[in-house]
Amino acid sequence: MPDDLFGAAATARLRANAPLADRMRPQTLDQYVGQGHILAQGSLLRRAIEADRVTSLILFGPPGTGKTTLARIVANTTRKHFASLNAVLAGVKDIREQISAAQERLRLHGQGTILFVDEVHRFNKSQQDALLPHVENGTVTFIGATTENPYFEVNKALVSRSRVFELRTLTEADLRGVVAQALADEARGYGRLDVAVDEDARDHLVSTANGDARSLLNALELAVETTEADEDGTVRVTLAVAEESIQQRAVLYDKDGDAHYDTVSAFIKSMRGSDPDAALYWMAKMIYAGEDPRFVLRRMVIFACEDVGLADPNAVRQAVACLEAFEFVGMPEGRFMLGQLCVYLAMAPKSNSGFAFFSALEHVEKERSEDPPNALKDGSRDKKGLGHGVGYKYPHAYQDHYVPEQYLPGGMQGTYFYEPSDQGFEAKLAARLEHLRARDADESIEKRVQRYAEDADGE
Repeated sequence: MPDDLFGAAATARLRANAPLADRMRPQTLDQYVGQGHILAQGSLLRRAIEADRVTSLILFGPPGTGKTTLARIVANTTRKHFASLNAVLAGVKDIREQISAAQERLRLHGQGTILFVDEVHRFNKSQQDALLPHVENGTVTFIGATTENPYFEVNKALVSRSRVFELRTLTEADLRGVVAQALADEARGYGRLDVAVDEDARDHLVSTANGDARSLLNALELAVETTEADEDGTVRVTLAVAEESIQQRAVLYDKDGDAHYDTVSAFIKSMRGSDPDAALYWMAKMIYAGEDPRFVLRRMVIFACEDVGLADPNAVRQAVACLEAFEFVGMPEGRFMLGQLCVYLAMAPKSNSGFAFFSALEHVEKERSEDPPNALKDGSRDKKGLGHGVGYKYPHAYQDHYVPEQYLPGGMQGTYFYEPSDQGFEAKLAARLEHLRARDADESIEKRVQRYAEDADGE
């Protein structure tokens, strides 16, 4: 009994000394802020939690959106035993121990187990495989939390046996509710103190937290705990105090995670859509969050060929020049190169006709390989013995530096891979190619060659 008393006292002390973000962690669904799309009254997940009928699920979303908190609310409402593991620290041995305990609990007491795995994407394949059969047979109800897209980072078999719920970044209205709770709650927050947060200070905290409740509460705690009360006993958090407490916006951008790929995708698609403002915004987000500018520049070099192409042949020159100039200048002045190239590519005429190569590659992969026509073969070694190169027509010897010739294998005559766009400079190429392809299209190669030879002789 004394041990229990001492244990309870130690737990109470730990709770009292815990950071504000931990103390304010909601204990019930009514205290939970945000995620109305999955937790509104009458929603599937809310009904399951309230009825203690939670099945295996994966909670996926950015940091500070309440994934672990939601799992703890399940722990507070369920009659099942609730166990947890952190995938960063746990190994296969820890998983087996939890499974063994769950099996014993079910055999002796008929009590099920909910096993919560935080940061489940950190589990490697063998660790996830060790868990899978026991989720399948119902030994444990699995709840996983992850900041990464589970469809990419979690075992497909485990995902297929779980319901995936995506948690969204908290809105400014949600974060204002979090601040209000922290200031009003006497047991967990600052309700017993006279704390006044100026409106502009509140705006700054909410805006700079960027949807992360944990970041917001950490900043509020720092502001309150480091500010002395005035003569009236009021702790006043001004804008200046708020700015010191949370000086830089917490931008969600994990270089190896979904936020990285989603932001890069938005950047590329904005340039492709000829929206320089959106392209600049997404690029600024990447640079602000610490992305290597060289990565961004390399992506723009690729874009110059992939999406601008021959509609503006100067685009790739601009891209390479800006990359070289950046290497010469470095940061922070190198941001001028980033900005200039981003706007140039966004505003350039667009063509993706460079994909013609991949059409040709696909043809090579799927069709029977054919030799070049005899006239196109190298005649420097085998002309006398095998006749290679015999009959080749040198285009520069003919009018317009062009002569009809069979350049594709015989069975591929009339096959076209390159289809130019009508954008920018490529429109000129399109007109020339159309003229060449259409010229005497009803004649055979042999007749066209003969007529061109006659024309040349006539001149």
